[in-house]
Amino acid sequence: MAASRKLLPSKAVVASVADTLVRHVPPGARLALALSGGLDSMVLLHVLLALRDVHPFALQAVHVHHGLSPHADDWVDFCTRQCAAQGVALDVHRVAVARDDGAGIEAAARRARQGVFAAVDADFLLTAHQQDDQAETLLLQLLRGAGPKGLAAMPELQRQPAWRAAQLRPLLGTGRARLRDYAAAHGLEWIEDDSNVDVRYRRNALRQEVMPLLAAHFPENSATLARAAALQAEAAGLLDELACIDAAAAIADERLDCAALARLTPARARNLLRHFIGRHGLSMPQARVLDEALRQLLAARHDARVQVNLRPWSLWRFRGGAYLVPPLPPPAPPVCWRGETALWVPAAGVEVKMAPAMGAGLRRTALENGVVTLGVRAGGERIQLVPGGPHRSLKNLLQERAVPPWRRARLPLLWCDGRLAWAHGIGVDVAFRVGPSEAGILPDAPGAAPEQDSRRPHMLS
Repeated sequence: MAASRKLLPSKAVVASVADTLVRHVPPGARLALALSGGLDSMVLLHVLLALRDVHPFALQAVHVHHGLSPHADDWVDFCTRQCAAQGVALDVHRVAVARDDGAGIEAAARRARQGVFAAVDADFLLTAHQQDDQAETLLLQLLRGAGPKGLAAMPELQRQPAWRAAQLRPLLGTGRARLRDYAAAHGLEWIEDDSNVDVRYRRNALRQEVMPLLAAHFPENSATLARAAALQAEAAGLLDELACIDAAAAIADERLDCAALARLTPARARNLLRHFIGRHGLSMPQARVLDEALRQLLAARHDARVQVNLRPWSLWRFRGGAYLVPPLPPPAPPVCWRGETALWVPAAGVEVKMAPAMGAGLRRTALENGVVTLGVRAGGERIQLVPGGPHRSLKNLLQERAVPPWRRARLPLLWCDGRLAWAHGIGVDVAFRVGPSEAGILPDAPGAAPEQDSRRPHMLS
């Protein structure tokens, strides 16, 4: 009777993982297990091997060597031996963790690890996060003042931006104590990371000092907190649905209409702004930064320019719309063109193509006999677009065509013998314009078209 009771946790763990696989993983899928060698990942490896015949899939393992512990090489050896004994292919990735990262060593190690995971070629990347991890994550997010999306903690299935594989967490419904029972019942070996007891790290302090105290007064606290996270996930999903409804009338392409934003209640406006930021894959700013951004977007005059730093991107208001803008390329001198068909312009952050053409673009002979450079504005540039017409200020032309300021700063330009000959999206100076039957060079910079106010279309010369 005692032996049968001892095996009950094993059956529960296997059943929970099997249920997750049935719900998310089609037969024959390629699975990659993130294998640290710790208790949780070793149990998950054992369970997956037990289920492989029942629910067929291809299985490999991935181990990330952070190099932060003096035992890191021993962990690689352990995982290698364990996988070899089970016939599971193991990929070991050695990463360099930036120890001087301002966000702390934990965050730097997590980014390095996720960089490896993003490149894993599989249908699903399985990580061994379990119920106690979920409870700890909820509490950490609560102490950071997170909203429903943060308090939802870790989803069972997650599609991370730019990852090849979907991330799956099959152990979220299973607590650490049950995993220990499983490992003991099956005689499993695992490694203990000595850094897990270092309470200088917040999660470790929570795990070692706070969670035991909670358990003494609330024995089922991990399961209860995990349920709370699931409820927050449901609430976050509803907020996302509401944001999509509001976005349909407020967001077009990359522009958020500030008038539509102002018609919403403050809570819905914040929710829509979070949605607008999130759809660009950016980290969500702190609540005070978000509130200040919303205040500036709504309080500014229609023609006012507003720029809010979201690090590293910026949120701009321009002609009644809000735009998210990536950081400018670092300053760089102009580059010389020596006949290449394409040339990278560092200051503009784009490649300019120089395609041969007949009767279009700039006169080839003028370019071949002159000194040609490409760069961006320094101020004071002028260009003559109409024969017999004035030399117009490039600054005024950009303003007339409602090109936003962040586009003006990185607009690719071409000079010949020191004279502005071409401005992308604006036109060619008449002194360099090719005749109907002349050989020309047609510059173009895909992806760098001057963005214009969508309500004021302009013909580009």
